[in-house]
Amino acid sequence: QVRLVESGGGLVQAGGSLRLSCAASGSIASISTMAWHRQAPGKQRELVASITSSNSTNYADSVKARFTISRDNAWNMMYLQMNSLKPEDTAVYYCYAERYRSGYQFEYWGQGTLVTVSS
Repeated sequence: QVRLVESGGGLVQAGGSLRLSCAASGSIASISTMAWHRQAPGKQRELVASITSSNSTNYADSVKARFTISRDNAWNMMYLQMNSLKPEDTAVYYCYAERYRSGYQFEYWGQGTLVTVSS
């Protein structure tokens, strides 16, 4: 099992910055990928950014050049630095992790942290 706890959300004005953190615990050594997803009111959950065990990163087009995902080497912590925030970035942001064991994929989600960007 992997437990994920997000922090760092809050209210910020457009153009401002926030840094989200995700603390992972449990069977973290076998994590292969972690990611940030978000869900805005009335919309489907979408991938924001992901990072692999080889530190390969991927970003949604809407956040490229504004957001940066990073992690520590042991998968204890993952971060999302969000700059030049826009009102359309308002959403609940979820930490996600996946791991493989005995040929099976396991997925884990945090409880989410709310980011509100005012215009």
